[in-house]
Amino acid sequence: MRIVPNAFFIACLGLCQLAFGAPACGGHGDRNTMLVTTAWLADHLKDPNLVILAVGRDGEYEKGHIPGSVALTVNDIVTQNAAGIHVELPPMSQLAETFGKVGVTNDSHVILYMLKDQVTGVTRTYLTLDAMGLGAHTSMLDGGLPAWQSEKRPVTTDVPSVKRGKLDNCAQNDVIADLDYVKSNLRHPGIDILDVRSAGDYAAPEAHGNSRAGHVPGAASLPFEKLMDSGKLKPVAEMQSLLRGAGVKPGDRVVSYCYIGARATVVYFVARYLGYDARLYDGSWEEWNNHTELPTEISAK
Repeated sequence: MRIVPNAFFIACLGLCQLAFGAPACGGHGDRNTMLVTTAWLADHLKDPNLVILAVGRDGEYEKGHIPGSVALTVNDIVTQNAAGIHVELPPMSQLAETFGKVGVTNDSHVILYMLKDQVTGVTRTYLTLDAMGLGAHTSMLDGGLPAWQSEKRPVTTDVPSVKRGKLDNCAQNDVIADLDYVKSNLRHPGIDILDVRSAGDYAAPEAHGNSRAGHVPGAASLPFEKLMDSGKLKPVAEMQSLLRGAGVKPGDRVVSYCYIGARATVVYFVARYLGYDARLYDGSWEEWNNHTELPTEISAK
């Protein structure tokens, strides 16, 4: 059963905004707010504070998108750090400028959807807004544009005019895990490190290319594709079972990593959605692999 924002929640959100101005910055979303259906979005396209962001690759937006939505690519919200590690979170001031350009303010309800098949781009965008303190009023459209189109809902090539938004920074310190954090918490009780790369790369017995063999010591394997079904999240019970199978217990903290910090954001999103404390190891395998003084582990078959 998928739980989406109900009428009471939406009404309460609107009343709270009218009474108190912009929602308080900070905090995280939950199962009531993080995921919306195509039916919900169709009923709320005209909501005054709704900002719909179409996340995809260059050229996809121009081929057709949900009416009123604005284009965003992952390249708009990532940077390369001084050590040459790709797909890192930019400074908060830069992100505020980027999202302000597409109309996001501190009192927006942001809807993210994938244009074609890049769910990792959507979850990376969600994580970015979560790190900015906007996660509590950001939602992902389950199934994205493919689900929307499969139901014969309207698509347009019109580009809406955007009123620039002003964002106040409210950076959260419980979204990103750095290298030192991961090093300090290998096999730490209650902290579950999940490797979201392919099962083959997780278990690789030999180095290939520039990659060392194996994985971060103590990490369990959970390729993000296992959590998806035709572009949508699997039912809650199935996702809970997959996390339990990877060693995640109630009350644990989930730290996910992948190749460069994109795929792992799917597990970050799912863990938050299921009620776990979650972190993204942003440097991911690219950073760990580059530190040849750090150990790797090859799990027994």
